[in-house]
Formats: sequence, C-alpha cells, structure tokens
Amino acid sequence: MNSIPTVPDYLNNVHIILARTSHPANIGSAARAMKTMGLSSLTLVAPQLIATPMTETPPVFDPEHLQHFKLPEESFVLASGAADVLHQARIAATLDEALADTTLSCALTSRKRELTAPLQTPRQLVPELLQEAASGRQVALVFGNETFGLSIEEVQSCNRLMTISGNPDYFSLNLAQAVQVVCYELFSQTDTAMTHLVQEEHPATHEQINGMVGHFESVMNDIGFFNRRNSDRLMRRMQSLFMRANTQTEDIDILRGFLNTVKRNLKD
Repeated sequence: MNSIPTVPDYLNNVHIILARTSHPANIGSAARAMKTMGLSSLTLVAPQLIATPMTETPPVFDPEHLQHFKLPEESFVLASGAADVLHQARIAATLDEALADTTLSCALTSRKRELTAPLQTPRQLVPELLQEAASGRQVALVFGNETFGLSIEEVQSCNRLMTISGNPDYFSLNLAQAVQVVCYELFSQTDTAMTHLVQEEHPATHEQINGMVGHFESVMNDIGFFNRRNSDRLMRRMQSLFMRANTQTEDIDILRGFLNTVKRNLKD
C-alpha cells in the first residue's frame, strides 16, 4: 500500500489573516479550506461578527480584552473537521500587530488601487511565498471584510498585492472561497506527492492472459460463435487486445467468473 506523504513543515510559517470578518460561518469555512491544504495558522483581526439565524447574539470583540473573545458555535459547525484550527487561532486588535513577525505579507484585493505595488496572481506570488517560508521566515495572506474588503491603510501595511483573476463581467468570490483558491495554489506548488491516491496495480501475467483467452475460446465455441467466423483470427485479436490493455489480475478474475457463469447456464 502506498504510504501517505507528509505535509511540508514550512507551511506552518504561512499565516492566513482575516481582518474584520463579519460572518461567523465564513471563519469556520476558511479554517476548513486551510486545513484541507495543509495550513493551520489562522489570525483573526478585530472580528466584527454579525447576528445570523444560527448566531443570534454574536460575541462582541473588545480590543482591551482579547482573551475573552470566543468564536460562536456556528464557526465550529462550518469548520467541520478543522475545529483545531479555530481553537488555536490567534486574536489580534490590529493588522500591524498580526503582521509584526512577518517578512512577506500579501494583501488580497479585487479592486483598483492607487498603489505602486503591482497586482499579482496567487500563481505568480506563491513561489516567492514558499521560498520565504521554507527559509524559516513568516509570511501572511491577508483577507479583508466580506463587504468592504481591506482598507487602504490595511493594504499599505502589506508589501505585496495579490488578486484572484476571474470573469471581468462577474466576479464575486465568497471569503472562504477566496481563501480556498489561494491555499490550493500554495499547496499545489509544494509538489507534495499524490502516490497515496493512486490505485495499486496488479498486472496480469502472460500465463493468466493466455488462460483467460483460452477460457473465452471454450465458451465461444460452446455457444456456436465460431460457426461462421475464423476462430484462429478472432482469438489472435482477443489475445492482442488483452495483452495491450494493461489487464489486471482483478480484470481476469471478473471475466473468468463471468465465463464460468455462462458455462454453468449452458449446461442447465
């Protein structure tokens, strides 16, 4: 059985920062998106949670008492199996505080900005992010409020601008979807092997294929298939078909089981 590869340790140096997030479900969904792609470091900056049908009384963020802020159950429900990401999430009062230890930070934006930093896609920026993280330095991806995005001051706190390209006539990504897109691009460029997803092969031997072809020939003869056909030519083609088809031992077992059933029914 193929062993499950390990996620690169340097992904621990990549931080997802959600600034002023308003919907409890988005925080949970973002955590799920992160864990799916091997990321676990989440920071919430001054969350401004709104009331929802599931969270009728959202917790109020108090910058003077960060330790008292607790995410509502709705966030954990949407996190599914990524509750650990939420439990260990860091709470910060300001973006500058959240970015204090980082050397490379990307502001996610979909709007035109009067800034000199060029807009780059996740695919363009990820190699630099991973190189920095692999060197042991801290990097961050900063996502803004669902309605207003990042403020100009928050964008200026970052040293890279990242945008997710899409349909110019309609581009409307949910916050958690945006997190998923960026996290996927990060993970995909780690070149982590996918061997654990590949089905193990058990190629049929030459002898096994010969035996099955002979079995076919016997059944085809019993049902009169060769009455008006050249049996030698047909069986050569059958042999060639199974030889080049990457036939597996399981295929042989299935087909020979079928042929045995046909044989039995012919005798009844």
